[in-house]
Amino acid sequence: MKIAKNEATLKYVKNTMWLLVEKILRLVVALFIGIWIARYLGPKDFGTYSYAQSFIGLFTVIATLGLDGVVIRELVKNDKSNEVIVGTSFTLKIVASFFVLVMIAIAIQFTSSDPYVKSLIFIAGISVLFHAFTVPDLYFQAHVLSRYSVYANLIMLFISSILKIYLIMSSGNLSYFIYVLVVDSFVLSLGFIYFFVTSKNNLNFSKFKFDPTVARRLLKDSWPLILSGIAYSIYMKVDQVMIKEMLSLDAVGNYAAAARLSESWYFVPLIITSSIFPLIMKAKDISEDKYLKLIQKLFDVMVVLGFIVSIFTVLVSDRIIALLYGDAFSTSSSVLVIHIWAGIFVGMTAVSGKWLLVENLTMHSMYRYALGAVVNVILNIYLIERMGIIGAAYSTLISYAVTGFFYDAIFKETREIFIMKLRSLNIVFSMARLLKNR
Repeated sequence: MKIAKNEATLKYVKNTMWLLVEKILRLVVALFIGIWIARYLGPKDFGTYSYAQSFIGLFTVIATLGLDGVVIRELVKNDKSNEVIVGTSFTLKIVASFFVLVMIAIAIQFTSSDPYVKSLIFIAGISVLFHAFTVPDLYFQAHVLSRYSVYANLIMLFISSILKIYLIMSSGNLSYFIYVLVVDSFVLSLGFIYFFVTSKNNLNFSKFKFDPTVARRLLKDSWPLILSGIAYSIYMKVDQVMIKEMLSLDAVGNYAAAARLSESWYFVPLIITSSIFPLIMKAKDISEDKYLKLIQKLFDVMVVLGFIVSIFTVLVSDRIIALLYGDAFSTSSSVLVIHIWAGIFVGMTAVSGKWLLVENLTMHSMYRYALGAVVNVILNIYLIERMGIIGAAYSTLISYAVTGFFYDAIFKETREIFIMKLRSLNIVFSMARLLKNR
């Protein structure tokens, strides 16, 4: 019995390590290639490239139908009905993907973009059609087989990187980089399908079908997640879209260059909280006091880490931008010194998200992102007009602060962690607590 338990634990550890390695490698390569693309394209074309991705990102979440977490849960609970669940979720997603592509085609007609930019956005939007083929990834996650997802993602990352490097070396124009976005989705889909078919999954593919009853059950559980996803998408993507509509593509390019650097370390809080989550659950079962001390320690870690990264970035921002992007992106430096501070609140949000899961208060995730999206849009309307992309940076920082910090002061059930966050912002005491508890 003990041996079986150890084997199960080892299986989950290996699964987590596969995911961590893939995520770190993807982020490093994406940052390196992204900087190279930005230098090659220049502010205007890189702005168009980033604008197209952000515009599509506003709609992509709708194609998920909020099903991912629900499908994984159902696959774990109903092992004998896996074929029906996979078949039903795939059908729902493919229908949603075509619907979203139509939405994108209509939405771009209301933008101020010229026909060429509109055509690039629509081409990028075709990648949404392949989203349904991520269903095998959900199956892999549910059955602790994430190595197959990692294989598919690494193959896509390798092919994508080769294509982008080739385009840079052969002086390819912007449209080809947009085509690569579609190729990425296509290759990833093929990878998922290949490993799904060839892996030892014990599925009877002849039994795959769409079941209306299962579809209704899945959608009934997923609708709050759809709303949460839409709010999160607006919260994360709307700034670059609004900069394009209110300023220019050059401005989007300069802002996007700074934002990508600022966001490049956001995976660290996510990895820390994900790896510590089982320990949080265990501490909750053992002792409420031990559990709360662990949460406080995590907030302290996030704030101290965020301060270190932010202060270092502020001190060397001019040199970082000049070295990585060149003089054409000199404006990005002013954005970076503001945007980088948002990372402190990203860390807070990551910790409080796990706390909400443990306390079964997950609806607050939707509420906080909805509030953050509204604040971000309102501030962008006011500040971009008056301060340009600097105003957009302040809008992002303030909306992240509202989501990751001030929101928890509003509700009685979340006020406890607001006090913890407030305590952690005293950087001297946070460092002292961490040193004391080493």
